[in-house]
Amino acid sequence: MKSLSQLLSPLMVEEIIGSDDKIITDVVSDSRKVTTGSLFVAVRGTTVDGHSFIPLLQYSGVAAIVCEEFPEFIESSITYIKVSDSAVALGYLASEWWDNPSRKLNLVGVTGTNGKTTTATLIYEMARLMGYKAGLLSTVCNYVEDEVIPTNQTTPDPLTINALLHRMVEAGCDYASMEVSSHAAHQHRIAGLHFAGGVFSNLTRDHLDYHKTVEAYLAAKKSFFDGLPSTAFALTNIDDKVGEVMVQNTKARKYTYSLRSRADFTGRIIESRLDGTTMSFNGRDVEVLFTGKFNAYNLTAVYCVSILLGWPLEEVLVGMSRLVPVAGRFQAFHSPKGYTAIVDYAHTPDAVVNVLQAIREVIGNRGSIITVVGAGGNRDKGKRPIMAREAALRSDRLILTSDNPRFEEPGDILRDMEEGLDIEGRKKSLSIVDRREAIRAAAAFAQPGDVILIAGKGHEDYQEIKGVKHHFDDREVVKEVFACES
Repeated sequence: MKSLSQLLSPLMVEEIIGSDDKIITDVVSDSRKVTTGSLFVAVRGTTVDGHSFIPLLQYSGVAAIVCEEFPEFIESSITYIKVSDSAVALGYLASEWWDNPSRKLNLVGVTGTNGKTTTATLIYEMARLMGYKAGLLSTVCNYVEDEVIPTNQTTPDPLTINALLHRMVEAGCDYASMEVSSHAAHQHRIAGLHFAGGVFSNLTRDHLDYHKTVEAYLAAKKSFFDGLPSTAFALTNIDDKVGEVMVQNTKARKYTYSLRSRADFTGRIIESRLDGTTMSFNGRDVEVLFTGKFNAYNLTAVYCVSILLGWPLEEVLVGMSRLVPVAGRFQAFHSPKGYTAIVDYAHTPDAVVNVLQAIREVIGNRGSIITVVGAGGNRDKGKRPIMAREAALRSDRLILTSDNPRFEEPGDILRDMEEGLDIEGRKKSLSIVDRREAIRAAAAFAQPGDVILIAGKGHEDYQEIKGVKHHFDDREVVKEVFACES
């Protein structure tokens, strides 16, 4: 429990009706969770406006309500606090409620279209290899040291974020890393957090169903860096066309990394294989268990963060060689028949291109690439034909299939993808709605030395169809196919 006056101390309050001399038992933004003594924050969401529930809470026992506009009826037993943006207020209230845990950790945020999960996860893993206790907030899973906490959002709501960071502090963690999605930045879910550093990976087309324009998408990512304090570092990929733009207004110390340009930190690919790469970081050679240029960027970012956090160089280089790929990110499986299946989360045109280029760079003309890919329903339709076109250009055979159709018809999604195929693309492709059958078909086509790329779902263990999540895991299907080949 905390006093209302203490909770309000970090806020820019415009007006208060009632007393702030109260004890608060809980902070909530979901009206269904209000109990006696709660502080309710009315947030304007994308589909629901929390202000609409205020009249229903007049006799709920709620102690105080934070809102952007006062209700018509004022209940004398409730304190009403008016702020300009209740979403921002929720972030600061959540931090204050949980004793500002981000200030007790070295918290690093990672944003960008691709590479967030891998980079954030590897920073967490590197911290642990350095002998520190650490936590992670990511798309795949949240971790408090060894404790696994399942997740279904890239960046959770402020109350959940701070509760998890508090658990990390209680567990004795020194470091934490987290993915910072464009949705989270735009919706102020990271408001009130204190970051030790921020990383920008890249920017390509994604989430335009939400942001509508690439400019708005960029602005959401950039707002993360705009909010970093002067005590933090801002690390940006200078090879990306908006790399400099991302950090141009930040107060943080600016650093750059690159695979091809002059920068503060440089990574270079010396030799690439399906099971690893020889790389150099600022001129020091290291064998890493990752493949592809996109992973080289991720690893270079991890190396930079490690140095910027003050970890010993020689220990960092050893740690880089011990890092292992994240589940569902370029995860390779070797068939008894002699071909390789790679499961990857690539679900944007740029990500698909990156993975296919990485495969081709390794196998050259010694084998064929068979790509299995779909596109999610109720999301940016504009990227569907682009993904199919890019996949067809870089594959010897293409199988279009269902991803997470959500509330759309899978056949409609596949037809949208087929629109991106020219005559040559159509000749080498076929559409199979059932994803399991599509993977089996790819395996039937594969010959020794070939590579099957199964893209789009990666670590996900479900397919979302008509609002229901059905168990489905690409990796399990691959193993089933291999079992039949043995």
